[in-house]
Amino acid sequence: MLIDHYDVEVFTPPCEPGAERFAAAARLTTDISEVLPYLNATLRGAVYHPEAKSLTWKKAGHNIAFHAFEIATSNVEDREAAVKELRGLIDLVNRTWERRAEIEPDFETHHRPTPMAVYKLLPGTNCKACGEATCFTFALRLAASQKKIEDCPALQQPEHAEKLAQLQAIVIEAPRIGT
Repeated sequence: MLIDHYDVEVFTPPCEPGAERFAAAARLTTDISEVLPYLNATLRGAVYHPEAKSLTWKKAGHNIAFHAFEIATSNVEDREAAVKELRGLIDLVNRTWERRAEIEPDFETHHRPTPMAVYKLLPGTNCKACGEATCFTFALRLAASQKKIEDCPALQQPEHAEKLAQLQAIVIEAPRIGT
């Protein structure tokens, strides 16, 4: 077990006094920096920052940050849910650490592509076959993981094979952003 002791602090964010949502942090007595590349390899959509020894991740609308001596979450509905989420994240870190021999660590930083980068690789026909009014709207939703590349039938045409390959290289499958 990597983490065996931690202190929990639950609070409303200082920029939102009286907010209905909560943030929470687990202050750790153990440095978890070594587990971050393993989490990076297993958590879809995580962004690893090796220089800062941190990893950020979105899960069910919550922003989660793993730091050397802290795990934090935000946008949680109540204090009890915040404590429960932190407990689950601690368990996740410990399970990942225990399984590290089975996991190829990922030391790379992965980012979601910008909507404009996605848009430039789309056919630009505004055909609406994807269910969106325009290719740019589709790009916004694809960048936020609210749509899949396969949702654009035009991309499957042979004349768009190169753009399709480029999109497949930059679009990551990750938990969706927003609704």
